[in-house]
Amino acid sequence: MEAQDPSRLRISDSDRHKVAEVLREAAGDGRIDLEELDQRLEATYAARTYGDLVPITLDLPIEKAENLPVQPAAIPSPVVPGGPTEERHLAILSGLERKGVWTVPAHLTVTCFMGGADLDLRRAQFAAREVVLTVNAVMGGADIKVNPHTHVIMEGTGIMGAFSGPSDKTAPELDQNSPIVRVRGFALMGGVDVSRRPAPGGGSSERRLRSR
Repeated sequence: MEAQDPSRLRISDSDRHKVAEVLREAAGDGRIDLEELDQRLEATYAARTYGDLVPITLDLPIEKAENLPVQPAAIPSPVVPGGPTEERHLAILSGLERKGVWTVPAHLTVTCFMGGADLDLRRAQFAAREVVLTVNAVMGGADIKVNPHTHVIMEGTGIMGAFSGPSDKTAPELDQNSPIVRVRGFALMGGVDVSRRPAPGGGSSERRLRSR
């Protein structure tokens, strides 16, 4: 019999109150602003499972962990169906940066013309089990980071440029539940590089679920 996924277990009102208190303390310390506090409190009281609480406190100091509800040790799935389906971004003689806790849409298109993009997916959630990143770099570049639990499929083309990514053969932490990032597009006199690295603060697998 397959073991139950701990991240899908229901949380209690007490769990929600604990997370809310951590958020209020973080706002008092200046770690998050009042707008972020309102957004995170709304998400906290709307949460139903431990998995729902993960992104809410993931970027707060680990010393706050004793104030958070504890679930059985398990890595919740970063896939959250129902997120944005499509986003398009353009960086012309400028830069685009996405990092920390954010939701990668099912289809993300980024065009860099003499500009750059820094997309850090290591602590991100995904709107679908497989997301497609179309990255076109013209005399520009894009740097994409994923954590050790993410499959990467490279389908891009380098034209007097480079389109490179890691091999899944060297990623032992991948399994059938790992999200898939499919990278397409072209690099014309530019470069698109995908690298696999541990997430900041101990890596995605080491930061145990506190609630979500």
